[in-house]
Amino acid sequence: MQIETFIRRLSTLDATPEASLAQRRRLYEALHRAHRPMDPVGLRVTVDEIDGVRVRRFLPASPDTAPATVAPVVYLHGGGWNLGSTESHHGITADLAARLEREVISVDYRLLPEASYAQALADCRSIVTAVAPDAIIGDSAGGRLAIDVAATADWQGVLGLVYPVVGTPTLAALGDDAPLLTRADILALWEMASAGEMPPTHPHRPPTRVIEALAVERDPLTRPLESAVEHWRDAGAAVGYRYAPNMVHSALHGHADLPAMRLAWQDFCEAIMARLAA
Repeated sequence: MQIETFIRRLSTLDATPEASLAQRRRLYEALHRAHRPMDPVGLRVTVDEIDGVRVRRFLPASPDTAPATVAPVVYLHGGGWNLGSTESHHGITADLAARLEREVISVDYRLLPEASYAQALADCRSIVTAVAPDAIIGDSAGGRLAIDVAATADWQGVLGLVYPVVGTPTLAALGDDAPLLTRADILALWEMASAGEMPPTHPHRPPTRVIEALAVERDPLTRPLESAVEHWRDAGAAVGYRYAPNMVHSALHGHADLPAMRLAWQDFCEAIMARLAA
């Protein structure tokens, strides 16, 4: 698939500005369901609840050489904190579980505006505390939740970030507008999220000591992420970084059909797996 085709398909989400939030959520789910590949062979998927928080668990077929028990990976989905779910990100988390060869627990944290950012963060922190994962991975808004969990919880592990929101977004800090995500979009979502209590985290202090990051070329969030990567490395964190050329925000959903995104995602997953093995 060409990236422009992917952009046209997902642009329908912004083609009906009069749609209600409930309608936008249904459309968001449907658009990402259309890009979902078949589940990997042998993958078991269950819907569960941990400490009162809904989750979707992805357990891959274990290779003969796998240890009997390994800690899971926790995944925090994107969607601007007001869209998205374990369903919308099913294709990503199913593929991640197969690539990492370990259980992935996808968190259905509460969404804004019905809940506050602090409540969404509390849901994510509750799961991390309960299952003690070896890694926390999040994309976009979920990437920011992953950063804040790692920075404020008693947890040390591998942090995986896919085009996350880092620091405090401003016009000066963000990169140029891009298809599917503009600076105005980011600032509006940030205003909604920061209306409640935000954790007091330092943008230049690494949230944990081992981080793997994935960005895309056409995304206003890439510039602040690259700046953060430099600061985190200067502070002594081990940070791996790669980006997918010509790709856009949300392209992870199309990784199976977008060659550049598929290669970057594969490299990211292999890096996470190597960190976990170490």
